[in-house]
Amino acid sequence: MEAFLLKSTACLAFLFGIYYLFFEKEKMHQFNRFFLLFSLLFSLAIPFITITVYHEIVMPIQVPTIIEQIPRQAPIIVEESTNYTTSILWILYALITFILAIRLFLNINKVRNKIKNNRKEKISGATLVLIEEKILPYTFLNYIFINKKDYENRNIEEELYTHELTHARQKHTFDILFIELLKTIFWFNPILIVYKKAIQLNHEFLADEKVVKSYNNVPSYQNLLLEKASWNSNFYLASNLNFSVTKKRLIMMTKTTSKSRALLKKIAVLPVLAGLIFISCIENSAIAKENKSAKAGVNWNDAVTYNPQNMQSLNDIQEREASYFAGVRFIIYKSGIQTKKKLEGRDILFDKVYEELTTEDKERLKPWISIIPKGYVKKSPTQNELDGFKNQESYAVWIDGVNVKNSELDKFKPADIAFFSGSVILKNARTKKHPQPFQYWFYTHDYFDKNEMGKAPEKYVGDKMEIFKTVIKKTA
Repeated sequence: MEAFLLKSTACLAFLFGIYYLFFEKEKMHQFNRFFLLFSLLFSLAIPFITITVYHEIVMPIQVPTIIEQIPRQAPIIVEESTNYTTSILWILYALITFILAIRLFLNINKVRNKIKNNRKEKISGATLVLIEEKILPYTFLNYIFINKKDYENRNIEEELYTHELTHARQKHTFDILFIELLKTIFWFNPILIVYKKAIQLNHEFLADEKVVKSYNNVPSYQNLLLEKASWNSNFYLASNLNFSVTKKRLIMMTKTTSKSRALLKKIAVLPVLAGLIFISCIENSAIAKENKSAKAGVNWNDAVTYNPQNMQSLNDIQEREASYFAGVRFIIYKSGIQTKKKLEGRDILFDKVYEELTTEDKERLKPWISIIPKGYVKKSPTQNELDGFKNQESYAVWIDGVNVKNSELDKFKPADIAFFSGSVILKNARTKKHPQPFQYWFYTHDYFDKNEMGKAPEKYVGDKMEIFKTVIKKTA
């Protein structure tokens, strides 16, 4: 059993390393989906693969000799001690596995009850399940769960339907159920958690790719994702739109991978797998000849040695966070009153300096303190993107920190822009001067270099961070 776990874990880690280094950043998502699932199956099977190599040994002709008869000896009785530790560990494993299996069953049954007890509508080969909960759409098997009120009021964007239909049509739920089953059985193996995240992220790449191809408006879709990123979708068996709305997803939408590059990488996998099988078989053969020598065991232990750099990295992050937010006061208001001049907070719910924050406080403030800005990397828009930003009905534009008319972009070529970024303006935050749904900032090379935008800020700008549960626009 130990040999199985060691070999399987080492194989999982090795194949995930191959995926992370060579495939994750490439736009060949269907192949990546196959590779991740194949890696799981291959790692479970490889400990059982054994190729026995027989060596022919020629024995010399021997002359018969007289063997002296050895007298019989009294039998030696060895009292075997019961290994209670092993029994306790097996009982503990069985108990935890049973609890996790019950949990998995109850969650599947929970979905089944939602499907059974709520109104359903057919849409493009899938089934919409209309529920009362205020949620972002999510998919389980061929069912898409959406808020009933939003559906009836037509408040759900077409891009969301396309995104979730892709999950349903490509059967992504089966991948998640498969990895969850493995996690239930091998719950002690942390590598499976990494695999699940990679599989789910790849699912989002596939769905995003379908939306981008269908609507051909990357900036609009990216901003839609950012707008929905704060919604809660905590059902771990479903495919969720806002799963890991990270820089990886946003970059992948605009990334391209040449067919020749993709083909070469795919072909390169074959010798890697062949080598992995060969090494495993040689190892198995050596174990059989040497009666499971200590040398063979050491090789596998070395493959999964704990690396203390992970803990050092965590400490570095915590130190960076403490330094960046040192002395900053965090205030959460129940509401904010938006006037023409300022946004004024009402009814303080939380007020602490960073140094006073408990672990629970930091978890509550995680969306605001977990992402510490780094230095910007220069990037220029494409000509098509630059032309799109000239639409004054959709975009409010700032150049080098100054609000200008969209037509000012005519004076610039894409190469003149060192960096640009944007965000969604929620309806209750739009003003008469800026009624557009999006706002974008553009920086020239001179401004970028002069203000050292490529350098990570050492301190949070300002002495407090104010967070508002709701914003009320004051008309008078």
